[in-house]
Amino acid sequence: MKVLVTGSDGFIGKNLLAHLNRLDAIHIDIFTRSDSLESLAEKVTNADFIFHLAGVNRPKDEQEFLQGNRDLTQEIVNIATSNKVNPAILMSSSIQAECDNPYGHSKRAAEKILEKYSEETGAICYLYRLANVFGKWSRPNYNTVIATWCHNITHDIPIQVNEIETELSLVYIDDVVDGFIRHLDDNRNSGVIYPDIFPLYQKSLGEIHELLLSFHESRSNLVVSKVGKGFERALYATYLSFLSEDNFSYALKGYEDERGTFYEFIKTLENGQVSISTTAPGITRGNHYHHTKNEKFLVIKGKASIKLRQIHGDKVIEYQVSDQKMEVVEMIPGYTHDITNTGDSDMVLLLWANELFDRQKPDTYFLEV
Repeated sequence: MKVLVTGSDGFIGKNLLAHLNRLDAIHIDIFTRSDSLESLAEKVTNADFIFHLAGVNRPKDEQEFLQGNRDLTQEIVNIATSNKVNPAILMSSSIQAECDNPYGHSKRAAEKILEKYSEETGAICYLYRLANVFGKWSRPNYNTVIATWCHNITHDIPIQVNEIETELSLVYIDDVVDGFIRHLDDNRNSGVIYPDIFPLYQKSLGEIHELLLSFHESRSNLVVSKVGKGFERALYATYLSFLSEDNFSYALKGYEDERGTFYEFIKTLENGQVSISTTAPGITRGNHYHHTKNEKFLVIKGKASIKLRQIHGDKVIEYQVSDQKMEVVEMIPGYTHDITNTGDSDMVLLLWANELFDRQKPDTYFLEV
């Protein structure tokens, strides 16, 4: 299949191309603002499917709305009809097409052109009235407020949030691209369809701002928000994409003494924290128990002896562990425990605790194994 992508160097176009390039049996052609209209004729004539993403949404002159949105769409249709080809066309329109403003008028005009094209030729057209699209490679001060805020916060530029209760309708770029690409396998070959993108997120400016600040602060307080699914997952990926290339890393603050080192790595809102420690040869750490707190120990370098004893008993349970076997040992509530480096070099331990450390109520009590 021969596919043409207009506006391929824009936010949505870049993301779409990244996915299309992984598909087999797809020949991709592109059209950008720097290409001539003469080159567009050949590209449209050869295309089986056109992703028409080119458009104008922040012009210096309002007349550019019609030129970039309506007139370019008309040019594509004119080329197709004059050459007696009827490629499927998917256009990125906007929810603004229903609004009484210059941008909305230009998008609605482009939709009408494709509606007429479909009616006269029988070609299928997919007209996506997109909400605010956010994601990687979006442009600050151009695409969405999310792009602007992500850029400013990651670059320590102050932002001002007005009307925090204002809600935005938002769709994530990967969901948009997934929706677009599914039409390449659509068996329908005629008609006009106004598909929706799912999920559609409704979020207030205050919610978005608060989440972005929590992402920014996570490097210092180590607390990771719930970024494993849904809107938070998408927003976090977007936020990270705005980090400057000299700011991908950050240092951890730790503790060091004659026994070794200890660093907290990640803290979560509901599922505890992950830390890492080093222990010198022959050194024993621990000799304490917890009433409720529980931990998991994993030696990732060296070897160690881990011992546990129920605080009311005498029986000692011992585990010999090393980096030769990835074995997790549970620290059970009510069992005092210790860990001794039995090797000749520093032992490195990865440990997880089910709760964040609270200095006022640490639930940690000294008792030798």
